[in-house]
Amino acid sequence: MVSDDSHEEHKVDYQFLYSLAFVEVVVFFFFATAVDYADATEEEDVTSLGSVSKYYSMYQDVHVMIFVGFGFLMTFLRKNAFSALGHTMLIGCLSIQLGIVWVNLFHDWFLGHEIHVHLEIPDLVKGDFAAGATLISFGAVLGRVTPTQIIWMVFFELIFYSINEYIGVEEFQAVDMGGSMYVHTFGAYFGLAFSWMVGVPCKNEEDEASVYHSDVFAMVGTIFLWLFWPSFNGVLAGENFHQQERVVINTVIALTCSAISAFFFSHLTCGKFDMVHIQNASLAGGVAIGSSSDLVVGPFAAIITGLIAGGVSTLGYVYLTPRLNRWGIYDVCGIHNLHGMPGVIGGIGGAISAASATGDKYGENIELVFAGRSHRTAAQQGLFQFWALMVTLGMAIFGGLFSGLLITYFTKEKENTFSDEDDWEVPLVEFVSTYFEEKPKHKTGNVQDDVINDAQNEI
Repeated sequence: MVSDDSHEEHKVDYQFLYSLAFVEVVVFFFFATAVDYADATEEEDVTSLGSVSKYYSMYQDVHVMIFVGFGFLMTFLRKNAFSALGHTMLIGCLSIQLGIVWVNLFHDWFLGHEIHVHLEIPDLVKGDFAAGATLISFGAVLGRVTPTQIIWMVFFELIFYSINEYIGVEEFQAVDMGGSMYVHTFGAYFGLAFSWMVGVPCKNEEDEASVYHSDVFAMVGTIFLWLFWPSFNGVLAGENFHQQERVVINTVIALTCSAISAFFFSHLTCGKFDMVHIQNASLAGGVAIGSSSDLVVGPFAAIITGLIAGGVSTLGYVYLTPRLNRWGIYDVCGIHNLHGMPGVIGGIGGAISAASATGDKYGENIELVFAGRSHRTAAQQGLFQFWALMVTLGMAIFGGLFSGLLITYFTKEKENTFSDEDDWEVPLVEFVSTYFEEKPKHKTGNVQDDVINDAQNEI
């Protein structure tokens, strides 16, 4: 039994409490002054309230991806599972609220509209998309930042995220249905830039490792993400002209191909299957097909996209991540391989698809897919898609560097990296981890008895 004296060692982190309270006051003030339900007194708004039946099913799929998929995907570190799941919930809740605040604020402000939100299910979906971007960034610094730093990372990131999304959607009218650019590319390169400012961990490197059960939990996250990714890409797609149907078909095909490619290249490079490759590269197809998932690209293009994304992601884990870590761009989860490079592939694919979009493929509906085609040629639309990708890269890197510099200067660093012990009440002895660390000391031949004996000795 753990003594109550252990609680005396922990001091209240008022910096965390003040930071969390400040952010919630900001959210409360915005919602109290600028947010309301959709007006149900007018007929067209009554019709729009059918968005629950239209969006809610896929919205909940996206919700599962954010809180279960991302959360369990990050549980691979052997002593960091509480933080992986708990901080995912904290980031997700903050991002949904702040995403609604900043996205609507900047859109209305820059467009010269009154800052007022008629809150509907699509706004909640956009909040989940914002959460996706911040959780991707969190993957680069998993186990290396404090809860206070997490709060401010989310706060500042979503400011840059919202401005970038406004530029891409409103100014460039660039289509990015599945968020290859605005969510995945932005989140990845913001996270990498932020990680560079945090610096390379100099202690507890031995804890940056997995054990058998932690990789199993992470694979559970992969499976949830893999299953529900078509909903992430297609939740806001139109139901007319088979747009939403194309999203589901293209995404499923790309995901199956990236999974196959991950198995192929993992075995090719390692001689066996590496669970890290399968957990992550299997999902790369969903990222890469995102920008063009609702377009008439052809099933063969989805196959090619998935195969390339899975291969690039796997090879990135084998060859590129170790180099980035040595260069000081420390990437704990390998977000550059799962979200960064596949996101860029997706952005380029979207530009090519837009440049080749003709009336033969879309008929008179082309302006419903590409709003910019009302005054642009196909080639011009493709160029604007490409510039949206470039601006996203620039905004993400600048935002990550600026936020990282500010946050690391004004907050204290994490004491014990890759471990829950700084922030969570944890069992005195982690039995499975103790078994893996102390295995040579076992003498009875019965693993369970040995682990219990070791725990009792430590207590």
